[in-house]
Amino acid sequence: MISKITLKEILLAAALVAFVGCSSAPEDKDVELILKNQGAQGLYQDAKNKMKMGNYGAATEALSSLDSRFPFGPLSHQVQLDLIYGYYKSGKTDEGLAIIDRFIRLNPNHSDVDYAIYMRGLTNMEVDRNLFQELVGIDRSDRDPSNSRQAFNDFRRLIEKFPDSKYAADAQKRMLHIKSRLAKYEIAIARYYMRREAFVAAANRGRYVIENYYDTKHVQEALEIMVECYDQLKLDDLKDNAMKTLKLNYPNSSFIS
Repeated sequence: MISKITLKEILLAAALVAFVGCSSAPEDKDVELILKNQGAQGLYQDAKNKMKMGNYGAATEALSSLDSRFPFGPLSHQVQLDLIYGYYKSGKTDEGLAIIDRFIRLNPNHSDVDYAIYMRGLTNMEVDRNLFQELVGIDRSDRDPSNSRQAFNDFRRLIEKFPDSKYAADAQKRMLHIKSRLAKYEIAIARYYMRREAFVAAANRGRYVIENYYDTKHVQEALEIMVECYDQLKLDDLKDNAMKTLKLNYPNSSFIS
């Protein structure tokens, strides 16, 4: 009886292996077939066609296969650049950042390195974005903005190193958007401190917004937080200075009476 059960288990395991092999084989077979009949150029063209059709998952599979099989071939740089875009469009941000960093490290003087840096910024912005929250209208401005900060640094690096890049203007606009995101985060944290009656910490967050994100729409709110916190702390001189600045720049604020 024991031997029969063992035999059944072996046959079942073999069947499962065969099933898994059959289910995963077609893509590999397609790649092998294209490489055999048309070569690397044919596989690359097939990946480009998939990219044009919006099938980024299949396109990146083919491009990744090319990249691993021909890492130093004549198509290698273009394959990697297309992979960067394909990973970005398919939401594979970890893979995208990995190949971006590899491309920049190995090709610091390549004519398209500015594009790679630009895409690094876009990819880091994508990591920070939460589509579900945006769709249902949930404000989570208090979530960790580390990837937004990294994206800001990416775009700043691009502008500083390649001021004439065709991506520089868009990078500048995105930096302004990121600054607004970072300022909103500071405001959210300041509000949290105020609810806990940590008024010194809240006022410091407000001051940080004014000093670092003075060109965003959140300066008024930062000043109002400072006025309220200094009032709670009985710091009349600091309160008066913040109120004067608020009156001068935002005369319609509800804090002004």
